[in-house]
Amino acid sequence: MPNIKNELKQVIVKTMIPETEDYLEELHEGYETKTISDEDKETMRDMESFLVELQNILQLVDEDKITDEEAQDVHEKITAMLHESDESNHSS
Repeated sequence: MPNIKNELKQVIVKTMIPETEDYLEELHEGYETKTISDEDKETMRDMESFLVELQNILQLVDEDKITDEEAQDVHEKITAMLHESDESNHSS
């Protein structure tokens, strides 16, 4: 089995964090120009929390405080999330 922790780290660093930061930047721009809805403000808070969670997962991987099974579970959830996002972007 390939090193699932390394795979998890790579998908977080190369995909999840940049996409989350880009989306947050868009939300912050809307906030600054006062064109953001209350729902978007809530989404912004959720995305900021999600970003912190991603960073926490990276820290656990770096400190080897996550099992292969836990890493596999998180990797599968992220992969599913990316797949769902891909599908919704292609159907829009």
